[in-house]
Amino acid sequence: MIIGSIFQDGHSRNSLFSTEDSVHRYNPTYTPILLRNEFLALGIEINTPDMNEGRQVAFELHVEGRTLVGSDVPRYLIATENPFINRLNDDPEYFKQFARAFTWNPKFFGLGNVTPILVPNQLAWAPFTPYAGRDLFACLINANKGFPYTLDTDLYQERIRVIRWYERHAPGQFALYGMGWNKPARGLGMLSQLRRRIDRLRSQLYGYKPFPSYRGEVRFKRDVLQRCKFSYCYENVRDLPNYVTEKIFDSLLAGCVPIYWGANNVAELIPPGCFIDRREFDDMDSLHRFLQSIDEKRYAQYQTAIRNFLSSEAAQRFSSEHYVKTITESIASNLGRG
Repeated sequence: MIIGSIFQDGHSRNSLFSTEDSVHRYNPTYTPILLRNEFLALGIEINTPDMNEGRQVAFELHVEGRTLVGSDVPRYLIATENPFINRLNDDPEYFKQFARAFTWNPKFFGLGNVTPILVPNQLAWAPFTPYAGRDLFACLINANKGFPYTLDTDLYQERIRVIRWYERHAPGQFALYGMGWNKPARGLGMLSQLRRRIDRLRSQLYGYKPFPSYRGEVRFKRDVLQRCKFSYCYENVRDLPNYVTEKIFDSLLAGCVPIYWGANNVAELIPPGCFIDRREFDDMDSLHRFLQSIDEKRYAQYQTAIRNFLSSEAAQRFSSEHYVKTITESIASNLGRG
């Protein structure tokens, strides 16, 4: 058996292979468990470094860019996090330190050691609830986060604009879910930070609600998305090619029509009939009018397109199985187990 160490910040004692992710509370662990099992089938065992103490380790697998220390074994990198959040995921010199790196980012495809992958999803879905059975019109499910600096392509701020538009113009047709919305949004600059602190005190002392549309956290997104006709699925930033995350897939797999904004080549990866492209609308007023114009027949057409896509080979590029097979076969081949 070949032994490898897998590094992922915050994880030890093989916690990333547990049924519950101890670091990211709502992260599914389906993909890392599948990764470990597929390696085992190839005669390779991966563990967090603490579990490999005293054993002969043949390689390291690093999940997302992280500070490296000295090592005399081959290293491999999985880089799927947004490069504006993990800066090492945007550094070609960092990538060159690995025997092989796996990423969706075409910026690195010219490097000889890079294999393309897409952000993986567990593509499990059940029969879709039709339009008439969905009692929520629109929703947004995200954590209340933001960049600590100004970014031209920031979509965190666009999410805030969606929330505020509905709270002002159509409060009965929108529900906000996720962690942290009982607190004010992150502000930039001293004045914004001061206002945020004041609003936080108001919420603690007087029951002030920074976001009146907030309905609370949700354990399983699908519980909400199966009830909702439309879901706002904005990435953290726009215009990163191939950066299509679980946000749109959570909606698709629940038969909920996504309103998407993010990867600038999304239509090359997911058929346009499966989602509503936010870029096609000048403002929230025109977008909301379009949503209201969609009747049961048109909604069923979206759901048919979604089902056809999820059943296709094109969707399999986003599957956990394809992601795991790409990584394990490549590393096994490099280690002489292919």
